[in-house]
Amino acid sequence: MSELVSMRNDDGVAVIIIDNPPVNALNQAVRAGLVDLVSRASQDAAVTAIVIAGAGRTFIAGADIGELGKPRVGRTTIEVIEAIEASPKPVVAALHGTPLGGGFEIALGCHFRIAAPGTRLGLSEVKLGIIPGAGGTQRLPRLVGMDKAMAMILSGDPIPAKEALDAGLIDAIVEGDVVTAGVAFARRAIAEKRPMVLARNRDEKLAAARADTAAFDAAAANYTKRARGQNAPAAAVEALRGTLTLPVADALKHEFVLFTELLAGDQSKAQRHIFFAEREAAKVPDIASAKPHDVKRAAVIGAGAMGGGIAMCFANAGIPVTVVETTADALARGLDAVTKNYRSTAARGGLAAADMEARLARITGSTDIAAAADADIVIEAVFEDLGVKQQLLGNLDRIVKSGAVIASNTSYIDIDTLARSTARPQAVVGMHFFSPANVMRLLEVVRGAETAPETLATAIAIGRKLGKVPAVVGVCHGFVGNRMLWLRSVEAERLLLEGALPQDVDGALTRFGFPMGPFGMADLAGLDVSWRMRKAQGLSAPIADQLCELGRFGQKTARGFYLYEPGSRTPKPDADVERLILATAAKRGLSRAAVGKDEIVERLLFPVINEGARVLAEGIARRPGDIDVIWVYGYGFPVYRGGPMHYADSLGLNYVRDRLTAFAQKTGDDRHRPASLLAKLADEGKGFASLA
Repeated sequence: MSELVSMRNDDGVAVIIIDNPPVNALNQAVRAGLVDLVSRASQDAAVTAIVIAGAGRTFIAGADIGELGKPRVGRTTIEVIEAIEASPKPVVAALHGTPLGGGFEIALGCHFRIAAPGTRLGLSEVKLGIIPGAGGTQRLPRLVGMDKAMAMILSGDPIPAKEALDAGLIDAIVEGDVVTAGVAFARRAIAEKRPMVLARNRDEKLAAARADTAAFDAAAANYTKRARGQNAPAAAVEALRGTLTLPVADALKHEFVLFTELLAGDQSKAQRHIFFAEREAAKVPDIASAKPHDVKRAAVIGAGAMGGGIAMCFANAGIPVTVVETTADALARGLDAVTKNYRSTAARGGLAAADMEARLARITGSTDIAAAADADIVIEAVFEDLGVKQQLLGNLDRIVKSGAVIASNTSYIDIDTLARSTARPQAVVGMHFFSPANVMRLLEVVRGAETAPETLATAIAIGRKLGKVPAVVGVCHGFVGNRMLWLRSVEAERLLLEGALPQDVDGALTRFGFPMGPFGMADLAGLDVSWRMRKAQGLSAPIADQLCELGRFGQKTARGFYLYEPGSRTPKPDADVERLILATAAKRGLSRAAVGKDEIVERLLFPVINEGARVLAEGIARRPGDIDVIWVYGYGFPVYRGGPMHYADSLGLNYVRDRLTAFAQKTGDDRHRPASLLAKLADEGKGFASLA
């Protein structure tokens, strides 16, 4: 018996409890304990049924991720399920919390499944670059049908208990103590002589998919198209196809082969890196004992696209929020946009009408800044201008109650300078949301020189409550993400002058795995936004500046780096832009030549990596993984490549160093010269991971 797994006899029902805090991860000791106790209970004449449950906040929440990729030791999850399926006595999984991955596969191996009302169940392996490896792709379709199984496995998203019950995945939703309910269910199953049919032996829900393989192919293509470049979704489809075409024993073996191949691949390594990095990014050792303030009410200053999106984040999290604007018209426009966003989501089926109304009811508006007086946290989301923000924070300082957090949603501006606009710099912190704020998961939490530990802890905690991935960064121009992005923007324009066209540059990056390239993204965001920032900072972008002077601001004017037909967001190459690029290059005496896709990617990303090394050396980012999290969740860096710093390690820093040296010689730009930290690690044969 493992000390992490225990068993007691409840008047003939063996109750097996997994107690491996905090989430009952399915590690080696837990697996061994389950095999041992299930086998013993199955052979015990005093036992008539078996209930498996988890102590604490959840049933088994999945495999121990730290064991993945390491040599397998002891019992496997497959052996746990084999022990359950071999039992001549009914085995009931009593579920609560978040049974995911291997934990959910164990539940699928049981004869019956019951769940507490708030339970969420799923197979999340695709998010780690792998597929279920213990029968999930075979048992789930047999319980819920192929369409539902494909949606769950290819998205990796869990479903709530009610949906699981309706789909036939669980047998009952129970109130009260789930273990007690599990024992009662087991006794009823025996008394009613319920058939003990294993999921692997059920076939009735596969008939429709077997009869219409074209529908299977179409659905699969839809998912894999959205997951362009990722290996795991395609492998999941192959395993699911085996459900329809192979005997179950052969399909299970094939699934495991696919799982093993993915686990050893670079993509899964990258995605597991991001999994751990995400959890580390918000950890700040020197504030570990700081207690965050309780945030019961929020205020957002500014009802523009960003302010409205931030307000939606609070409303979605169940926190009442007041939106403050300077004029009634501006406030009305902002709140109307919020309402339209919610209605659009509801129309697509992403939000129930009652939930939409509840969220809208949590948002109130005002043109009086005094309406923010009672807020526990106030976030300014006004125009990116130092003077405007300084004046606003000074006003808030006189209005907002003692103990409230004053946060700035700035992309570039020095938080320390803003904090000095108040008499309580310890209460000021940067909270840089990414647009659209109600969708993008990244939150750069900017720690000022005088930001109090409790203030920082509050910003992190509220970020998590809003469903964001907080990453704590230091103060510099652009912080981490935008500081690094600027190098990419400079290089993208340089590539245009040297021989590439916008579609060449964007095409190379989307082929690499980004959802959009720099020029398509600039058109979407609005060229005038970055133009104003450049002018305020004394910077220039030779092509983008000229486009703005011509009134070409991107999608909003149907012309930017690309052309856009009425009502369309699809970019089309523009001969006028090409002529402008050629003329600008000629004026500068540059001889243009075609640039290959691989060189474009390196020219765009290696300066970003180089700047990341400088950010680390300066302490603006604490860990290489923090930078990777910022770029994956804020800038669309493909998760299956692990972020820029992990990607650099996968290439080898000696290669990155040598290519940067060559770029510096070619362009004459000192920013391309390898950063001292990067060069040092390369010389020592190490990677950025050695710094973690």
